[in-house]
Amino acid sequence: MGAETILVVDDEPQILKALHVSLRAAGYSVTTASTAGEAAETLRAGAFDTMILDLGLPDLDGKELITSVRQWSDIPIIVLSARHLEGEKILALDAGANDYVGKPFGVGELLARLRVALRLRHNRDAGLRGYRSAELTVDLPARRVVAHGKEVRLTPKEFDLLRTLLHHAGQVVTRNQLLRSVWGSSETRDSQVLRVLVGQLRQKIELDPRVPTLLLTEPGIGYRLRAEMEGGT
Repeated sequence: MGAETILVVDDEPQILKALHVSLRAAGYSVTTASTAGEAAETLRAGAFDTMILDLGLPDLDGKELITSVRQWSDIPIIVLSARHLEGEKILALDAGANDYVGKPFGVGELLARLRVALRLRHNRDAGLRGYRSAELTVDLPARRVVAHGKEVRLTPKEFDLLRTLLHHAGQVVTRNQLLRSVWGSSETRDSQVLRVLVGQLRQKIELDPRVPTLLLTEPGIGYRLRAEMEGGT
């Protein structure tokens, strides 16, 4: 089996060069593009496992490229951008990005996020059946949840919330994405309803719901279920 293939899209030559070197050193096959047009053409011409995308491209806003790509591809997309406003992150994630890393960034952090994205891709392709860590085990087909060695009973809505987070374990899921997934619409429910449901779920799966280590809050954006390979805090 060949190396996993990464498309890096950024209009800064220094960043393209640095990421090309770092990702190749980590064992990945790397292709680069400096515009949205070049990125779209490259994606359509070849098979890639993940795309790392800067939002500030010269010919098109990165969020528009994400929206376009999502019409025909489910490739994991990690946004890499100097835009630190929460609104920008939410818009990128709602458009279909899988994760968001701000500039300046550490290569170690980016590689960790990349490993999570690739694992999610492999799990989805294989048919994700569950989740297992030292604190939490979920069997999706059986709808069985064991937290800290004890089986817990979840309501249908609590299970739907956990299942959605599980399918994106290790990655932030926006409030709108969760509202759509659990209730079918982000128009008729508000964030307070979601906060209440998150609180209920934490009461059942966290050792101390006041200091959660599994279901984490991403301030101003949404929530994240700790990835199976991440250690506790």
